[in-house]
This record gives sequence, structure tokens and C-alpha cells, in this order.
Amino acid sequence: MAFSEVSQSTITPHSQQIYVVRAYPSKEDVEGTIARSVAAQKAWSKVPLSERIALGWKFMEEFKAMSADIATELTWQMGRPTTQVQGEINGTVHRSDYMLNIAESSLADVSLQDTDKPGFKRYIKRTPLGVVLVIAPWNYPYLVSINAVLPALIAGNSVLFKPSPQTPLTAERFVLALTRAGLPPDLAQVLHLTPALTSWVVQHPSVDFVSFTGSVAGGRAVERAAVEAEGFKGVGLELGGKDPAYVRADADIDYTAEQLVDGAFFNSGQSCCSIERIYVHESVYDAFVSKFVALTKQYRLGDPTKPETTLGPVEETFGPVVGIQKVGTDAEAVALMNDSPYGLTASVWTNASAHPESQEAFEMFVEELKTGTVFLNRCDYLDPALAWTGVKNSGRGVSLSKFGYDQLTRAKSVHMKLQT
Repeated sequence: MAFSEVSQSTITPHSQQIYVVRAYPSKEDVEGTIARSVAAQKAWSKVPLSERIALGWKFMEEFKAMSADIATELTWQMGRPTTQVQGEINGTVHRSDYMLNIAESSLADVSLQDTDKPGFKRYIKRTPLGVVLVIAPWNYPYLVSINAVLPALIAGNSVLFKPSPQTPLTAERFVLALTRAGLPPDLAQVLHLTPALTSWVVQHPSVDFVSFTGSVAGGRAVERAAVEAEGFKGVGLELGGKDPAYVRADADIDYTAEQLVDGAFFNSGQSCCSIERIYVHESVYDAFVSKFVALTKQYRLGDPTKPETTLGPVEETFGPVVGIQKVGTDAEAVALMNDSPYGLTASVWTNASAHPESQEAFEMFVEELKTGTVFLNRCDYLDPALAWTGVKNSGRGVSLSKFGYDQLTRAKSVHMKLQT
């Protein structure tokens, strides 16, 4: 079957064979989908928060029950070695668990009773935005999508879910799990779209917020479409980075090298926060490089369906490449780490617990690094309790943590004068 203007074909990277084909809808079909999403959201927003949270827990069970099928499909869609797929499934469940546990407190009314004067009552409500369009990437389609899809629904929104054409089944799996959990019809709908149709949906007046994860070029296209739309549409952009690491003189070289090799090459380096630049203090540079190279040589490129494969195929230059550079001082390291148009994460490797001066040095890096997250002795990880955000060309907006719910709701202030 050949490519056509009316459908998209997903090509398995390691075999170059067509794995799945999905038809593109007409503009009229999409209009109907959006209209149903609007109607469903109005009813859903009136469902008590406790019931929405309960459905979220059921979704998690349904998702876990699909794990075997999810793992196989993901390897065939985007080429990740089968031995590495379960980690994404586990991470998706972990993030879901955290966001469900904090939903009640994050979405509760903010009372100002302690500061109210007699005869007045004031509070702030969190109200849903309406229809949320989630545009997901292929590299971690479940881990990234869960950051927006589940919190958006729990907050009372409806979701239009546009997956990457490389991983179309991931969105369908999400919606199937939600449907089996009891989500009412039309609250979560999958849209397989051309770039032109995607821009049209972004601009649609009934779409209230767009959550996009992908390239800078893709993010700019989404931003342009949103700006050209009528009104003022909210947009969250997570655009990846060229994340640096700095190995100080007192770092544990064996541990640090092992962690940074994994941070650079896991998932064939195809992670938004993978390590792509390593700066090493000159006093430990040779020892670090020797250890890093030895560990890298243990990776095996091959068929991702085979258990011995640790590097799967790469679709693009987003891959397992890292540069290592010698530096002489912390100040030089800070300057080089900041010398990038991106600012997603950065990591510092030092024995801060044993040396007070190393702790002070790390605190200096926290203050000076222009990134959304600063790690100490770890990398390439998202903690759902922390805000996931970037600066510069790494995007704007927040997902995960209680602040992730803020992005998917609006504040409504209530000011009551009880006496006349």
C-alpha cells in the first residue's frame, strides 16, 4: 500500500515495512468531532471531582492490563528495544498515580476566610478550560501524553488527542483504556491529522488550550496558528533541549559515567532531556572518558525485538550522540552549560553530601543555570511531584505537579458581600 493524501502509513523503523495505516478525516468530520467534544465537556464539568478521580484510578487498572500489547506495539511503531519498553509503561502508571493523588487538593477552592473581614466571604475556584488539544510526540508517546491527557480530564476538560503518525496506536490505547474505565463518550477522542488539519484544529474557536510536545519548528507552527486564531488561546510548548552535565573533580567517576552513558543512550538517545553535552573537570577528564567509552562499547545495535539489542533504529538526527569537553573551573562549566538556545534540564555530579564546599558549589549552579530543572547526581528523569518546564527554546508552560493542574484550569474569583 502506498502513501496517499487521504491516509497516513506508519513504517516500522527496523524493517521498513508498513505496520499500520490510518485514514485522515475530512474537515467536516473533524468539525463534528469538536462539536461532540464541546457538548461532552459541558456535562463532564458538572460531574463531582471525586467521581472523575475514581474513574482515573479505573483507567490505571485498564492501562496496566494492556501492558503486554502496548509493549509489542510500541517496539514495532518506533523501534525501542523490547527490554526497555516496560519502563515507559511503569513511568506512565507512576505519573498517573501521583497526579490522581494530588488532584483533590490541587483543584480545591482556595479559601480566604482567615483574612476576610466581617460581612465578606472570598474564595478562588479552579474551573476547567473546556476543550484541550494534546499533540503528542513519538519518542515517549505514553509518558509525555499522560502529563496532559489525564490531568486535563480530571480537571473537567475534554480532550482531543492527536498522536504522532509514527505512533498512532498509542492514542487509541489511551482512549480504549479510558472507555473501558467508564469515561463517557466523546470526552477523549483521537484525531489522526495532516499538518494542515492540525493547524486548523489549533485555530478552531472551540479549542481552548493546546498542549504540544515536539520540535522547535513544530512548536513555532503551533504558536503561529494559535496567534492567528480569533481570541487569545492558551498554548503549552515542551520542545526538548540540548541538556548538559558537569562532572566535578570530586564526583564518583564509576557511578557518574554509568549514569551519564544511560542518560545519553537510553532509547537510542531519543529523549527530550537526554544528555547531549558533558563537561568534565580536567583533573578527572581522562579517567571519566576511559570509563564512559568502555561502557558505551557494551551497547548493541540491532533488531529491537531481540533481547540482546540495547540500541534500536533512529529515524532522525535526534539520537545517541554526545560530546565530552574538558573544563578547568566551575565558572567555565556554568558558562558553557548556559551557552545554548535551550534550557530544559542540566545535571551536576559532585559529592555534595561529604563536602560542604561541594554543596555550596551545587547551590551556585542552581542559581546560575538557565534551565527548568537542575539535577544533582542524576539525569534524564521526570519526578511528577516537580514542575516540568523549560526556558528559552525549550518552550513554556508547566506539566506535572500541582502546577500542571493550574495550566489546565482557570482561576475564578468569588467575592461576596454578605451584609448591606
